Amino acid sequence: MKNSIFRTICAVALTVFVSGCKDNEFLDEHPKYFYTIDNVFSNQDQVDQALVNCYNKIRYLHSMGGEGREMFVFRCQNGTDMYDVSPIRKNYQFNDYSNLNPERPEYKYIFGFWYRMISYANLALYGANLDGIEWDSEASRRYIIAQAHFFRAWAYKNLGECFGGVFIVPDLCFEPKFDFERVSRSETYSYAISELECCIDDFPETHPEKIRIVKGAALHTLAALYLDLGIALEEEGRASEAKDAWEKSVKYASDVIGDGIHSLMTQRFGTRFADGPHFYYASNSRDKTEEHRYEKAGVTIEGNVYWDMFQRGNVAFQDGNKEALWVIHCDLDAYVEQDKGSRLNYSRSFSPTARDAVPGILEGLMEDVGGRGVTWVFPTEYARSLIYEGKWGEGDIRNSDAVFRKTFLGNVKGNSYYGKLIPWSVLYRLGQSESSRINAYTQMFPISCKVASDVYPDDDFGGNKSYLYRDDYVIRLAETYLIRAEAYMRVGDNANAAKDINVVRSRAQCKYLVSEADINLDLILDERARELIYEEYRWNTLLRMGGTVAVDRIRQYAYWDYPRSGSMKNFSVWPIPQSVIDTNKDVKIDQNEGW
Repeated sequence: MKNSIFRTICAVALTVFVSGCKDNEFLDEHPKYFYTIDNVFSNQDQVDQALVNCYNKIRYLHSMGGEGREMFVFRCQNGTDMYDVSPIRKNYQFNDYSNLNPERPEYKYIFGFWYRMISYANLALYGANLDGIEWDSEASRRYIIAQAHFFRAWAYKNLGECFGGVFIVPDLCFEPKFDFERVSRSETYSYAISELECCIDDFPETHPEKIRIVKGAALHTLAALYLDLGIALEEEGRASEAKDAWEKSVKYASDVIGDGIHSLMTQRFGTRFADGPHFYYASNSRDKTEEHRYEKAGVTIEGNVYWDMFQRGNVAFQDGNKEALWVIHCDLDAYVEQDKGSRLNYSRSFSPTARDAVPGILEGLMEDVGGRGVTWVFPTEYARSLIYEGKWGEGDIRNSDAVFRKTFLGNVKGNSYYGKLIPWSVLYRLGQSESSRINAYTQMFPISCKVASDVYPDDDFGGNKSYLYRDDYVIRLAETYLIRAEAYMRVGDNANAAKDINVVRSRAQCKYLVSEADINLDLILDERARELIYEEYRWNTLLRMGGTVAVDRIRQYAYWDYPRSGSMKNFSVWPIPQSVIDTNKDVKIDQNEGW
């Protein structure tokens, strides 16, 4: 009886409920306890979280938060003129063109990464333009919108440089779309330029938070985009428009260089002012004692301003580094408190594996061998020595032992080199078998202060000297000078191009300063290599040059012979991933030439 009454009450209640609704309104969800696209944004901080996601993704990519093979292509620049892989990493080879095709996962990941960035920026713009959002001020709202536009511009810049013309996605997509249409490479750059020019005055000149985009970073990016645009226009036969673009590149770069806020660091500064790196010839922590210091063996390595720029606590503008335009923020305390992305995966990825290259002479995982390196990539002969040959290396502190260390003392007890300088003929195992020499050359090389340190602060937290816990540059002013120099060169003003390059070379204390007669594209690329090794995205640099620049440089400087074989393609962009072409079923997408 009770069950019957209960069923009757429920039936009546359901009938009244349904009859009181218009159509199927009762089926509409109005969630109060979880977020959807309709209720996620109500105040400024929630909109800003979409931007924080963009910053985090940049940190993940730049600091190599993952170790998938795609990271070693984009961030390590595997396969360019500057970096290659040793025999122990042959599965990660990226200049064997018999194995490179549009189905490679590296292309798919990198292409997709930048479109994910665009979707995050679109989400921030969507939220910023909703009614009813609580804002601290109109200036705060405009700054959030400007940052979202910056990330879209940054994504399209990278897509244009690597893949050429791509798809413009100006809004969030709320349903599947299969009819995207490609625009040209020049149109891709033009769209990115419009993203920044519409809001350039909404960026602050400085900001208390290290990671935030400031006006100098946006102006630098515009200078780089106009440089790219000019090259693309020239390839399209639009020489007059190309010249206009390069002149705008000069203008925007000059705005940064002359802003009165940023400047190159030319004097010693920061947390280790008047100090230098200190190493121990010790293959284990027990032997890391005072008597094993390099200084005790008569080897003193002098610090310099360039070394200062890559020390913990010295990288960000907020720390007194006037050269920093945009950095990613990494911090040991944050890492210990579970922010596992707050580290640079550099020593592990870029340092030598001396223990395998010269066993019995130089072993261990200590600071003297660059920490716990596993050598995902190694610098080619071009990057480690050719760019410093003859007059090009005289006085250059970027090639000093503090910055690019070539001095190693034997650290294995009982060996004749213990505590003594090891000649490079021994480190390279000259006179031994071919396989021994190849393994030595590809796993033992000079160690950059950008990727390794004489101090690893994670020792007290169970670390193993694989990572650095400092901020890192995404953009710094030295590159702005090199961008302007290239733009000057392209409009035929070699005198001013030489002046800009010499500003960078003078800071590096180079004895030889370039003349107008020295100026050409190879010099620009060489100076970028000297200044920006382990910093720039070298694939972007080579591919944005157009023509066969990337192919020619890789053929000339690659360590392995693959690029010099008949399988080497002539290309100026990477292929559009085949999965992208296949998925866009309603509009045909043509593959890039050569792929």
